[in-house]
Amino acid sequence: MGIVSSVFAGKRYAVLGLARSGLATVECLLESGARVLAWDSREDARAEVEGRAEIADPLLVDLAGFDGVVVSPGVPLNKHPIAEHARSFGVPVIGDIELFALARPTLPAHKVVGITGTNGKSTTTALVHHIIETAGIPTRMGGNIGLPILGQEPLPEGGIYVLELSSYQIDLTFSLDCDVAVLLNVTPDHLDRYDGFAGYVASKIRLLEMQSWDHVAIVASGENGLKEAVMALEGGAELTQWFGGDYASDFADEQRSWPALQGPHNAQNAWAARMVCLALGLARDQINLGLQTYAALPHRMQRVAERNGVLWVNDSKATNAASTAPALGAYPPVNGKPRIHWIVGGLAKADHLDECVPYYPNIKAAYTIGEAGHKYAELLSPHMPVDDSEMLSAAVRRAARVAEPGDVVLLSPACASFDQFRDYEARGEAFVAAVAALDESEAAADA
Repeated sequence: MGIVSSVFAGKRYAVLGLARSGLATVECLLESGARVLAWDSREDARAEVEGRAEIADPLLVDLAGFDGVVVSPGVPLNKHPIAEHARSFGVPVIGDIELFALARPTLPAHKVVGITGTNGKSTTTALVHHIIETAGIPTRMGGNIGLPILGQEPLPEGGIYVLELSSYQIDLTFSLDCDVAVLLNVTPDHLDRYDGFAGYVASKIRLLEMQSWDHVAIVASGENGLKEAVMALEGGAELTQWFGGDYASDFADEQRSWPALQGPHNAQNAWAARMVCLALGLARDQINLGLQTYAALPHRMQRVAERNGVLWVNDSKATNAASTAPALGAYPPVNGKPRIHWIVGGLAKADHLDECVPYYPNIKAAYTIGEAGHKYAELLSPHMPVDDSEMLSAAVRRAARVAEPGDVVLLSPACASFDQFRDYEARGEAFVAAVAALDESEAAADA
């Protein structure tokens, strides 16, 4: 049983989109005594709730008297007609995180950690959750990671919810007062949804703006105008923790004991996680144990194999150059020799890889794939050997032929996946399967 709250009893909501979070939303509202109108363009999705919810497209319905239209974060509010349609009836367009925020007063006493940023939020969320869990405190993880928060069993008194929040989710949230809010960084991304970069920054900043003054905000970077934007806030938490130094050098000694948290980006993630847990009252030895025992998320700097002295790393979740750059920085040259075989490409979000340029000396060879492959091959060939592999499986085979003991084959595409794969997870799984197939082919050759 997921979250049920009396705050929704007798109210009326429309739910647009019946994927995982949408279905969890419908269940929460129905179990809480609300009337629900639900819609999805897929007939099989509608069948999941038929007979319990009214089935109709909210765009074709008079929404007068509705308490909200709950939409998936994937719905582009700047383009989709539901935003204007709901506005014409004075009905708010919200997401499942806002419903969770509204339900909080009826749940056992708890705390909420909200984590956002362009890059690193999944790792930081999972890391905070792991540290809390390792310390023996009841905790749930949700939002943009794992299971929908409304579909999870409510925590007992004293529990801590840890939420990864994308800008899209924050756009649909208006009353989430996080006990601890984290803003890791902002770099240009998703600009098709916003009024320029400033609009994207403003979306992220709202997580802090919703906080009460006596709560804690943690800001891990002041770059790209972020510090100025935070300082200009008129509301939000008065207690803000800042760190804008060189994470990699400041935490170099400690980081050696965090096997799944290598690279400068993970030094930043670990600092943020530590500050969150200190704000929650955890002891330093509890936090250090969590850092040392954390295992990497799938598709984020995930060590998938070591074969013949070569390390294979799945960083498929790196869908832009700013996210890929720290991964390239995690494996510096040894004895002056570069050792990264970089698999890069997909559906490009930009026509450059500027953020990665400082780490080109770490790269032994690049293998370009996907729609951006030819363009990136031209871009990279003046700086390093390039194999325009086109397909991921071909890149894996070609890297395997030339990689030497001590080298690293790194899938960190700096691109979206939708040209060849369903999502970054499917791309990462294809990489893992291709690496496993190398061992199978070798075994067959030896037989």
